Amino acid sequence: MGTLAALATAAAVTLAGVQPQLAMINEQLYLAFGRGDTVHVAHSADGGRSFGAPVALPITGKLSLGMRRGPRVAVTTSAVLVAAVSGEQGGGKDGDVVLTRSTDRGLTWSQPVVISDVPGAAREGLHALAARPDGLVVAAWLDLREKGTRLYAAVSRDHGATWRSDTLVYASPSGSVCECCHPSIAIGGAGDISVMFRNSLDGKRDMYVARSADGRTFGPAVRLGVGSWTLNACPMDGGGLAIDSGSQLTAIWRREGTVFLSTPANPEQRIGDGRDAVVALSGAHRDVAWSAEDGVALLRDGRAQVLGAGRFPSLVASLEGSVVAWEHQGQIAVQVVPRSRQR
Repeated sequence: MGTLAALATAAAVTLAGVQPQLAMINEQLYLAFGRGDTVHVAHSADGGRSFGAPVALPITGKLSLGMRRGPRVAVTTSAVLVAAVSGEQGGGKDGDVVLTRSTDRGLTWSQPVVISDVPGAAREGLHALAARPDGLVVAAWLDLREKGTRLYAAVSRDHGATWRSDTLVYASPSGSVCECCHPSIAIGGAGDISVMFRNSLDGKRDMYVARSADGRTFGPAVRLGVGSWTLNACPMDGGGLAIDSGSQLTAIWRREGTVFLSTPANPEQRIGDGRDAVVALSGAHRDVAWSAEDGVALLRDGRAQVLGAGRFPSLVASLEGSVVAWEHQGQIAVQVVPRSRQR
C-alpha cells in the first residue's frame, strides 16, 4: 500500500493503560483496558468524544495482559459485560475466564463469576467476548484442560446473568491449535455464532472459522483464504471477525507480514503490510484498522490513513463514523473519525 498519510488531528482522548477494547450500542461507548493487575472501564455517552472517569472493576488476582491478552468488553440493551483471565499466580501458571457485569451503564459492577469450568484451563490468557443487543453473550478462549491447546466457548442468553457449562469448539487433529493467537467471535442476527481462530494443522498456521446455530455444537472448522502459512512458531496475532445482518462473515488476519481480508465475494484480498488487524461493519460501511509500519492505520471507504503511533487497535463502526482505540508506550489513545458527508 506504500506509506500512509498521517492525520493532522491528535487523538481526542488519552488514558494511562494498555490493551484497550471497545464496545458500543447507540451512542453509549465503553472502553475496557488493563492497568497493572486492575481492569478499568470508561464510559462515553457521546460516542467516544469524551469519557467519564475510569471505574476499577472488582476482578482480583494476577491479570493476563499484553499481546492481545487483557479484558474484553461487550454490551447488550441492559448490561455491560467485561471478561478477563486472572489467577492467583498468573504468568501462565493459572488463570480462569472471569466475568463481571453492570446494569447501570458502568457505574457499579457485580462480583465476578468464573465461566470457564476447569480451574486453570484458561491460563494462556487469550480469549474473546461478544454480545447481541437482545442478551445473547458468547465467550471463547484457548483452553489447556488437556494436553495441547483447544478452543472452548460458553454462552449466556440472559445478558450475562447466568451461563451454560462450557463446550468444545474445536480440537486440532494435529494435537493443538495455535497456542498464542487470540480467538474472535461474531454473532449473527439469527443467533448463529462464529468463532475464528488460528489453527496448527500439519505444520500450517492458518485461520479457521467454526460456526454454531445453538452455542452447544459447532460444525467443522473451515479455513479462510487461499494461501497458507507454514510456520513452526506462534505469530501472536489472531485477527478480527465481523458479521452482517445476513450472517455473512468478514474476516481479517495476518499471514507472514501481510494483512488479508476475506469477504463472501472475495476469499483473500491484500490490505497492506502489518499485523494486529481488526474489522467492523455498519450498514454498507466496512472499516479496518491494523498496526502498520507508520502506526495504527484505518482503512474505510477506499481511503487509508494513519491515526498515530502505536499498536493493538480496537475498532467500532457506525453510520456516522469510526472509533479507534490503541496503545502506545503505556498510554491509550481514542480517536473518533467522522465519515465524509459526501458518502
